[in-house]
Amino acid sequence: MAVAREEQAAVPETPPTAEIASFEQTDLKLKKTMGLTQLTALSLGAIIGSGWLFAVLGADSTAGPASVLSWLIGGICVLFIAFTYMEISAMLPRTGALSRYPQLTHGGYAGMILGWAYLLSAVSVPAIEAEASVTYLASKFPSIGLIPANSTIISWPKGVMLAFGFMIFFFVLNFVGIRLLSEVNRWVVLWKLVIPTLTFIFVFFAFRSSNFGSAVGGFTPLGKAPIFEAVATSGIVFSYLGFRQALEYAGEARNPQRDVPRATIISVLIGIALYTLLQLAFTGGIRWGSMGVKVGDWGLLGKGSWATGPFYRELHAAGIGVLAGFAALLIWDAVISPAGTGYVYMGTSVRTFYGMSVQRLFPPGLQQMNKFGIPWPALVASFFVGGLFFIRQPSWYNLVGFITSTTVLTYLMGGAGLMVLRRLAPTWKRPVRLPAAWLLSALSFVAATEIVYWSGFSVLVEVVTFVFGGIAIYLIYYAPAKGWMSQNQGLTLGLLYLGVWIYIAAKGGWVLRSAPQPVAGSWTFGTYFVAMAAAVVLVTVAAWLLSNEEGRKHVAQSWWLIVLVLSLFLLSFYGSLGFNATNPTVHFPWDYLIAAGLGVIAFAWAVRSGFETEELKELHIALTEGRRLEPVPETEEGWQPLHHEHTPNGEPA
Repeated sequence: MAVAREEQAAVPETPPTAEIASFEQTDLKLKKTMGLTQLTALSLGAIIGSGWLFAVLGADSTAGPASVLSWLIGGICVLFIAFTYMEISAMLPRTGALSRYPQLTHGGYAGMILGWAYLLSAVSVPAIEAEASVTYLASKFPSIGLIPANSTIISWPKGVMLAFGFMIFFFVLNFVGIRLLSEVNRWVVLWKLVIPTLTFIFVFFAFRSSNFGSAVGGFTPLGKAPIFEAVATSGIVFSYLGFRQALEYAGEARNPQRDVPRATIISVLIGIALYTLLQLAFTGGIRWGSMGVKVGDWGLLGKGSWATGPFYRELHAAGIGVLAGFAALLIWDAVISPAGTGYVYMGTSVRTFYGMSVQRLFPPGLQQMNKFGIPWPALVASFFVGGLFFIRQPSWYNLVGFITSTTVLTYLMGGAGLMVLRRLAPTWKRPVRLPAAWLLSALSFVAATEIVYWSGFSVLVEVVTFVFGGIAIYLIYYAPAKGWMSQNQGLTLGLLYLGVWIYIAAKGGWVLRSAPQPVAGSWTFGTYFVAMAAAVVLVTVAAWLLSNEEGRKHVAQSWWLIVLVLSLFLLSFYGSLGFNATNPTVHFPWDYLIAAGLGVIAFAWAVRSGFETEELKELHIALTEGRRLEPVPETEEGWQPLHHEHTPNGEPA
């Protein structure tokens, strides 16, 4: 009892007042059922998804044998990002956390842009995981027509309808509540650990050291720059992105201050070890003749016959009976592993909708709970928006770069947000305090900047276009709802911007294209960039002019984000990962150094731009001056939020 009392007293106090209901009391409607094991399983289950099935081939086709280094580099970058969120999440565990933190420290304008980017990434993951399952099944059953011959694009209607079937399964599992999802996920994660571990052990029996030697062009046959490019474009960072699940479900954890940071770091470390071994084994097991690719022609691996099922094909090609037998299990895993990640990420997108609704970025109706404690309107929205990603040539390889870049763009806020909270809220209780915070925060920010840049121009052109499209939502709904501008002003400006945005995207000819070339007759890149940059800058200035004093503050403190994104976009066209990568204007490593320099400048600017938002003021009252709302222990009826008054030292009143 004494230990329990001490832990209870250590929790920051929250007053049951109307002022903080929008940010604090909403999470009390969620059921607190998850411990360290469940949180770790959620993060690890999301990390071990379709990435291990496909990213190994994508990485080899981008960087050759040096792809092993790509996994280590990607893991280290993600660790830097995760470190910054450890302190924030332990201090402020919130459901839908990563979509809520930006607004807390940098206001509604930056919060809307980054929250929208995060939502785009979250809702698309269930679709890519469903695509992964269908693609692997097609490698075993090519005759049923899930994928056309010599392609990785899911066919209509058979392939797409089967993928929708997986989405429906994700929906149902999330609808019935977090307790069932946690229990199912525990066993699924065990499977997802065992099968990949056995896979790299078995593949090592077919290992050929010659795949790392001079016969195939050496360890870096494609050069050094692709080692970094593979981090963002082949599915490496995408595979690690699951670490955020513990953060997203923090509002449903029993002891979030203790368990969320631990679960986050444990899952990333296990992921680094597992994926590095899988890549090493896969590269050593390549049989060039079986793939239909000339020995040493690494760039064509993605077009070879193994693209629909890399490990499955490799085990069969080894010519060892027991390995071919084990390969049959991979077909089952191709259903279980991606599905296990898909239903977790559908839960993530639900909590992103929920978190943005709590912040009033979306209507409050999205917070309505079903009897299982799940915000069902957010779940419905997640299902239908995610389904839109089947429209444009559905393929795991086509979608992975977009998800990576949109997600990592939001991770800029880990380092910047941490330092803003250190400056504006130095007295808040911090169960986890990051050492060398300035250094690690800067490294986190620069790592996220580099990953976004490494995505390359063909990915960034779509990311930038769609992310800036979220400004229309801010103008049409959020700013008027907050009273920062009139409804007529917001609607008029928002619709005008939306029309201009659609026109520029269409004339640019780059968006919604699977080919690296724009549509014939489109604008040049220079015209497209100037038009898009002008539209974003002018609408931001107009939003500032039409807003009241409070609204102007939110708009003005967001320029660092707009300038950084546009600068990286411009650099990506002329750099070594750009439109003319064979003869770029800015060669490697200078473009990487410029991107890092932009990251350093933007980090300092972002930290300086953080200000005491309305939500931050409410939290300051909640965490330093008042009382907290505390749910009663779990009963058969579930959690019921009750008001328990506490004195400043944490003792019951």
